[in-house]
Amino acid sequence: MNKIRVLAKSDLNAIKAVLNSIELFPADMLEDMTADYFSNPESEDIWFTQIQDETPIAIGFCAPEKLTEGTYNLYAIGVRNDLQGKGIGAAMMNWIEQHLIEKQARVLIVYTSGTPEFELTRKFYEKIGYTKEATIRDFWSEGDDKVVFWKKL
Repeated sequence: MNKIRVLAKSDLNAIKAVLNSIELFPADMLEDMTADYFSNPESEDIWFTQIQDETPIAIGFCAPEKLTEGTYNLYAIGVRNDLQGKGIGAAMMNWIEQHLIEKQARVLIVYTSGTPEFELTRKFYEKIGYTKEATIRDFWSEGDDKVVFWKKL
């Protein structure tokens, strides 16, 4: 049975395995990145995962944009490489959108690379209802643009 829920500290090792299977960010950064989320009851970070056979198989990270009213950024989303293309990413996006709507959020911003390797990622966001809002040239590095997508919640 697949279930999407907020991340628990006990999920970290399995999430590191997910991260090691994809190129989202280095797994050794995970504990530092989630430290405030796990230790600060006032944290507004939202870390979430999909569980399959009692094991986390995906990761998502979202947080409010500072100095805005109801705007959130999705900073990371990834599915274990052997399970990609099976609707898990879309289910994760639907879950975070519904979660944010319950928090009375207005807008979700996502972004990715403009390189050819990320063409499927860009098509994924368009397929699930995001609008390409901006391209920031040479953002990540020379020749690697930041492509920003927007969705009204």
